[in-house]
Amino acid sequence: QVQLVESGGGLVQAGGSLKLSCVAAAKIFGLATMGWYRQAPGKSRELVARIFSSGTPDYADTVKGRFTISRDDFKNTVYLQMNSLKPEDTAVYFCNYALPRSVLSIWGQGTQVTVSS
Repeated sequence: QVQLVESGGGLVQAGGSLKLSCVAAAKIFGLATMGWYRQAPGKSRELVARIFSSGTPDYADTVKGRFTISRDDFKNTVYLQMNSLKPEDTAVYFCNYALPRSVLSIWGQGTQVTVSS
């Protein structure tokens, strides 16, 4: 059983920064693709960034150049450094764990990020 715990959300002014963390209680972490998704009120959940087991990142166009995803396989942790935050980044951010060639996809409980203008 995999469990994810996110932390690091909060309230920040536009232009500010936050760093999200997601710790995975999982026997297999190094092979997993770890992702950050977000869901704003009234909108669908969308991919923000993901990082493959190789360490290769992938970003949504809306956050390229502002957000950085990273992982520490020794700590079973994935991070999302968010800089130059905008009010439109306001959402609940969810961590996701997915194994390649598998239907297994686990979600964290989410952490609220609010960016004030």
